[in-house]
Amino acid sequence: MNTDSTSHLAEGRRADSARRRQRVLTALHDAQATGEEISVSAIARRAGVDRTFLYRHRDLLAQLHTAAAQPAAGPGSGPAASRASLLADLANSQQRSARLDARVKQLEKKLSQLLGEQAWRESGLGAPDDIERLKLRITALEQQAVDLQLQLEERTEELQAARAANRDLMTRLNR
Repeated sequence: MNTDSTSHLAEGRRADSARRRQRVLTALHDAQATGEEISVSAIARRAGVDRTFLYRHRDLLAQLHTAAAQPAAGPGSGPAASRASLLADLANSQQRSARLDARVKQLEKKLSQLLGEQAWRESGLGAPDDIERLKLRITALEQQAVDLQLQLEERTEELQAARAANRDLMTRLNR
């Protein structure tokens, strides 16, 4: 009696599994025909089974992944992108986003430096842009001032000599 009841249970279990398999295959076929989403969750929900059922039956899971990789062929659906192409697009978009973020940070840093330098100059605290040119100009003007000072001293001496000569002449004339 024990073997008889266990065989009925095993037979019932096999029949239930076969019905579920059929519902999964039907749900997969319908999803392909209508162009709906093909994923483990979507097919399990549509077939009324648990997702673990699909993971326990590798042949169903393989069929599901094969169907998901193929473009949809439903009515009104144009050329559809495959999952692989969408993943590639996503990866490319993420890389582009990362590159753009890096470029934005670089430009923000450069802008910050330029605005800081401008504010420093406008506040009067910073040195002018052309310090070297100004230093050369100062040196040239200092040299010119020294030369003019020497010329002034020479002319002063000449003037004093001329005055002394005039005084001598005036003194001789007056005698």
